[in-house]
Amino acid sequence: MANHGEVAYTTADGNDYPAHEQTYEGFLMLVKWGTISVIVILVLMAFFLL
Repeated sequence: MANHGEVAYTTADGNDYPAHEQTYEGFLMLVKWGTISVIVILVLMAFFLL
């Protein structure tokens, strides 16, 4: 196989770390609020359907 050398991602041009961090924080917020929503729905279902 061809040896293309080692890619240094930390020094590669074009890495947009602020955008990456913003996207990751948005993902974490979505997971947090999605989990809370599911828990609230399950509690309400347990309360009203039993």
